[in-house]
Amino acid sequence: MARKVHSAAKHIDFVLFDILALVISFMAAYFIRIDRADDAKYFEMYRDMGILILVIYLVIVAFSSTHSNILKRTALREAWEVVILNAEIISVVFAVLFASKSTVVYSRILFAVFIAMDCGLMFMFRTLRKFFILSQYRSGKNTSKVLVVTYEKNAEQIIEALKSQNTGYYEFKGIIIEGESTVNEISRIPVLKMEGILDYIKENAINEVFIFLKHGESGKLMSKFMIMGLTVHVGLDLELRNLSNVTIDQMANYTIVTSTISRATVGELFIKRAFDIFVGFIGLIVTAITFVFVAPVIKIQSPGPVFFVQKRVGKNGRVFNMIKFRSMYVDADYQKAALMDRNEMSGPMFKVDDDPRCFPFGRFMRLASIDELPQFFNILMGDMSLVGTRPPTLDEFELYKTHHMSRLAMKPGLTGMWQISGRSKITDFEEVVKLDNDYIRNFSLPLDIKIIAKTFFAVLGRKGSK
Repeated sequence: MARKVHSAAKHIDFVLFDILALVISFMAAYFIRIDRADDAKYFEMYRDMGILILVIYLVIVAFSSTHSNILKRTALREAWEVVILNAEIISVVFAVLFASKSTVVYSRILFAVFIAMDCGLMFMFRTLRKFFILSQYRSGKNTSKVLVVTYEKNAEQIIEALKSQNTGYYEFKGIIIEGESTVNEISRIPVLKMEGILDYIKENAINEVFIFLKHGESGKLMSKFMIMGLTVHVGLDLELRNLSNVTIDQMANYTIVTSTISRATVGELFIKRAFDIFVGFIGLIVTAITFVFVAPVIKIQSPGPVFFVQKRVGKNGRVFNMIKFRSMYVDADYQKAALMDRNEMSGPMFKVDDDPRCFPFGRFMRLASIDELPQFFNILMGDMSLVGTRPPTLDEFELYKTHHMSRLAMKPGLTGMWQISGRSKITDFEEVVKLDNDYIRNFSLPLDIKIIAKTFFAVLGRKGSK
C-alpha cells in the first residue's frame, strides 16, 4: 500500500521548534501578566489553556500544509505563514472560550502578549533552523548524493525541473542514459555508463536514484539499485506491485513513487536520533571515567596512543573515523597480512580467534567490550547509532559485491543483530549480511530496545566478544 508523505512528517524538526516557541511565549506571557500573589489561583487554569493551545497547533499541522516547501520560502513569506498560523490558533482558542462561556475568565492582554511573542519567536526559530540546514547543504554536509536514470531526450528537462525544486539537499552526481548516447554531460552533470556503476556508487557514496523511464522498463534497474541499499524514486508511469515501503510525493511537475529497503519513518528516525544523542552524552561521561583507569594500563602494556582511530564505511558508503580504546599493539595493521590464512570468516570480513595482535589487557577490554566505549563520540556526532550494522573497514568495503551494499542503508551501530546472535560463532559473511538486512527491513523502535537489552545481557555474560 502506497502512502503519501505529509509535510509535517518531513519537517518534524520545525514542528518541535514551533512547539518550543509556543511554550516559551505562553509561559512568558503568563509570568508577565499574572501577579505572583495570584499564581496559585490561576496556575492550573492557564496550564490547561497551554495544553489546549498545543493540541490546537498539532491538529492544525496534521490537517494543513503549513510546513510545505518551508526551505524554499522567502523571509516575507515565512512571516506571513507564521502570522496566519497564530491567527488560526487564537481564533480556535476564542471559539472554545466563547462556546464554554469562559471569555471573561481569561486575560485578553495575556493572549495578545502571547501571540505577539510567539509570532516573533516562531519566525526567528524557523529562520535560524533554515539558515543552519541550508548552510550545511552549501558546505556539502547532510546532503544526499543522487543519480538520475532516464532517456537522453528527456534528461535536460527532468534535471532542470529537479534542480528548480532542490533546496541544496540533493547533490546530482551523474546521469545514466537508457540506450545509446554520445554525450559526456547534461546540464553540467556527467553522463555515466551502467557498466562499472557499482564502483562509482561505492566511490561516491551515492544515496538515492531517480528513475524516469517508460512503463515496464524500470523493474530490473530498481531491483539492482535496491539490492545496493539505495533509496529509489520512480516516475509514476510504472507498476507499483513488488515495491517495498512505497511512498508517493510531488517534485516539480512530476509525481514520484519512492521505494526503499528500510521501513523506518521520519518520526521513528527522529526518536532514534534523539535517543542516540541522550545516550551519547551519558556514554561519553562513562568513557571519560573509564579513561582514567584504562589509559595507564594501555600505556604500560603497549606504549603508544590510548585511542585507536580507524577509517570505517558508514551509511551509503560515507567514510568516517571510528574511535576505540586501543586493544592491539601499534603495528597490528602490518601484522594483519600475515594472519590472513587464519581468517575465520568467509567473504570480505576479517576475524581471528585469540588474535595475537592484542596485548593482555586489550584482550580483557575486547572481552568486556570496554574498547568500544569511545564510539559514543561517533554516536553523538551522528556517524553511528546505538543500534545498527557493523561498519566495514575500507579494505573490506573494496571487496563488497552488489548485494552486500544493502547493509549500508542505515547508520552503523555500536550493537546490532550480529552482536546479539553469537558473533563469535558466525563464520559466514553472507549470514552477517542477512542479519543486517533483516534488521533494516524490519526496523522498529521496539526492535532497537530488544537489541539493546540483549546486548546488555550478552556483555554481562561475556558472550560473542572473542
